[in-house]
Amino acid sequence: MKQQLTQLSNPKITLEQWRCLIAVVEGGGYAKAAELLHKSQSSVSYSVQKLESLLAVAVFTISGRKAILTPAGEMLYRHAKQLLEDASALEQAASRASAGWESQIAISVEVLFPIWLLLDCLALFGEESPQTRIEVHEMVISGTLEALNEGRVDFAISPRIPLGYNGELLPSPARLIPVAHPKHPLHELGRPLTMNDLRNHRHLVVRDTNPQSGSKTLTVEVAKRWTLSSMSSLIGAACKGYGFSWLPEDKILNELAEGSLKPLPLQGGSKREVPMYLIFPNRDDIGPGARRLAAIIRDRLQDLTPPEAS
Repeated sequence: MKQQLTQLSNPKITLEQWRCLIAVVEGGGYAKAAELLHKSQSSVSYSVQKLESLLAVAVFTISGRKAILTPAGEMLYRHAKQLLEDASALEQAASRASAGWESQIAISVEVLFPIWLLLDCLALFGEESPQTRIEVHEMVISGTLEALNEGRVDFAISPRIPLGYNGELLPSPARLIPVAHPKHPLHELGRPLTMNDLRNHRHLVVRDTNPQSGSKTLTVEVAKRWTLSSMSSLIGAACKGYGFSWLPEDKILNELAEGSLKPLPLQGGSKREVPMYLIFPNRDDIGPGARRLAAIIRDRLQDLTPPEAS
């Protein structure tokens, strides 16, 4: 046992050397890696060469002017990424344990989630912990996955559970309804609408907040489409009569009341309920503040859920 502990406590490669290797791979070369790490190119090159020497393995092979990972290098790169992620998670856990209640909490929230309800929950939390700063990242579709993977949020509320994570179903789903301006041609048909009716008109959607994803909030495939960057722009475009869209009912109550938007009478039912999930990056590493805020949101949604008929 003593011999095993000695071996574990004296690894050949430092975290900084692994970080240099990752930077070279993801930066596409030593020059970019040096820029990313704020180091000299020679020090980055030396770190990688030292790593190769200590492990007696070639990480890169040279093809022209480009360094390409060897099969062994690809394996080391994958494990190095996981090693640095684990080290970072360990440091964050230690920081939270020593500080107690977090000084800052960051959450990712799908734009479909009722913002008024979220603000109510933040206000309740603020009464208990007025010194804790809150950062809210409003996301669309797969933007939540990016925030979780990068460790930018303490928890997320999303209609999708990303691969590799587990999610808790929240009590009250978001509700979407198809709408258009009262004078939109779809309303002027004066009858229940089919999906084929919608395909002849412009569909307004909001863009995914993950720039690496091509996903959109499509509800029907059409030839004409506008993709906008925010929910407010989407609502504004619909109010101007530029197209139809499925929008969160709670976000357009004023527009429905004043008559700038009107629900479309779709055959087979118009309203769509979207489940929402509470997702933690790691349930073993939840700060007391994040845990309490999540509980407030969960309880508030439970209060809004009508009791089941007996």
